[in-house]
Amino acid sequence: MEKFTQEHEWIRLDEDIATIGITDHAQSELGDIVFVELPEIGTKVSSGGEMATVESFKAASSVYAPVTGEVVEINETLGDDPAQVNTEPMGAGWFVKVKMDDVSQLDKLMDEAAYLALVS
Repeated sequence: MEKFTQEHEWIRLDEDIATIGITDHAQSELGDIVFVELPEIGTKVSSGGEMATVESFKAASSVYAPVTGEVVEINETLGDDPAQVNTEPMGAGWFVKVKMDDVSQLDKLMDEAAYLALVS
């Protein structure tokens, strides 16, 4: 089950580890992604705080952490192939995995129906 933010990030939980990326809507608005800057493993991220940067031919955009926790894994393949964010934003184009401080933070995020209503 995914949850979504108003800033167009998605999050998928596996126990207390959250996989985070940007939505299909976000990648289509950005256009062709040419570079992704990810945090280092061990970085503490705060809900609503800047977590990563994506660059396209159009612009550079910040990606915000939907939850608070510690980065435990980054998608290193994005360094060589940032276009995965365009082709598989909800799959192989994920950004980071975060060990959440408190899984109840997910309760504040949107479900898919609410997110689709936001972007329609």
